[in-house]
Amino acid sequence: MKVRFKLMALMCALFLVVGCEKAPVGPADGAGGDSGDTTGMEENTGDVEDPGPEEPGEEPGEEEGASTSTDGTIKIGVLHSLSGTMAISEASLKDAVELAVEEINAAGGVLGRQVETVVVDPASDWDLFAEKAKDLIQTEEVVVTFGCWTSVSRKSVLPVFEENNALLFYPVQYEGEEQSLNVFYTAATPNQQLIPAAEYMRGEDGGSCKKFYLLGTDYVFPRTANKVLKAYLKSEGVPDENIIEEYTPFHHQDYQTIVGKIKEFAASGDACVLSTINGDSNVPFYKEFANQGLTSTDCPIMAFSVAEDELRAMDVPPLVGHLAAWNYYQSIDTPENNKFVEAFKAKFGEDRVTDDPIEAAYFGVYVWAAAVEKAQSLAVDDVREAVYGLEFDAPGGKKQMHASNQHTLKAVYIGEIREDGQFDIVNSSEGLVSPDSYSAYLWPDGDFPAPTGGPKK
Repeated sequence: MKVRFKLMALMCALFLVVGCEKAPVGPADGAGGDSGDTTGMEENTGDVEDPGPEEPGEEPGEEEGASTSTDGTIKIGVLHSLSGTMAISEASLKDAVELAVEEINAAGGVLGRQVETVVVDPASDWDLFAEKAKDLIQTEEVVVTFGCWTSVSRKSVLPVFEENNALLFYPVQYEGEEQSLNVFYTAATPNQQLIPAAEYMRGEDGGSCKKFYLLGTDYVFPRTANKVLKAYLKSEGVPDENIIEEYTPFHHQDYQTIVGKIKEFAASGDACVLSTINGDSNVPFYKEFANQGLTSTDCPIMAFSVAEDELRAMDVPPLVGHLAAWNYYQSIDTPENNKFVEAFKAKFGEDRVTDDPIEAAYFGVYVWAAAVEKAQSLAVDDVREAVYGLEFDAPGGKKQMHASNQHTLKAVYIGEIREDGQFDIVNSSEGLVSPDSYSAYLWPDGDFPAPTGGPKK
């Protein structure tokens, strides 16, 4: 049976649907509507086996720190860069978590207790991410952590969470090729972002592109993402000479030479850029693109890490017409999203915007809270089992946690940049797209690796 609990936006209600029979986080209300195709959502359609039940003899709440008493606050960790090259993107995710916690606390908290955030700044330093994660788990004794942006930061902390059987909610689109039982991925996998974007660019609406310049920041996500993209493009008959791959370091500022090469590459009029540039390097890249007279008509840029929050720091008019692929946009015009946007602006300032990672960070807190209420426990193993299959209405519409893997079913949108720094949605999926932890273009035989981490035996 599904029981609905309330997503309390500031001065409003956003509703989650949870697959449980326990008391909801907030007051229950009537049934909510669908915003996507949910056919077959009750089935375990994942690409890995269900982790299965706990060992016999274990009772919920037996782990250290898993008390269900109403004494004291429940501490959760927030692990996002508030300084350094990634702060342009990451700082707002801390804000999203704090907004969700404020709403949950106003609605009565979790298990009758208030939730307390423990915020740390890993300062865009990948080694520091691991140190801060260890401190959160072992010293602060948080019951869950919400954090990371780059895949290199997530890879850095992954051993810490697996060794301690701790839980991380990761809110940013990524390259896939990973399945840890200690991570829930609330943003897109490649088949929910990269592949639909490349398909769009090859189609008539995207300019019928035949040549692809794959430009990214030199770390895990861009390199693996481009590996997936190249495999897809080659499967569609795109020759090697029509694919260029290039990388720049974090915080790279001089794109004159690279843009010059793109200009030459695009002279035939049938080329695009698939950009996995991350962080503040996006600012000089788009600026140089415009400086050399390139427009979205000459050579459209399809970005995978530029959203509304990044556009706040950029000169937007020259960017009009360029594209991005996400699973949420602030411009989604529904009462639920409008209330979320209003709540975010009311708390953090009218100049602030929402975007895909912000929404994913926000609803991730509610997913965790719903799972805790369902399990009636804070224990990681109990909460993990309770997350599988949860359905809910997030600000951007219907979402569902996969029934057997760690990812999220989501709609896919292609957005075109407007002069006001928002996006016009020019293409969308038919309903929710089921996530692939591992790309079929890299694993054509379907023999995917087994999940890592999980309960300690």
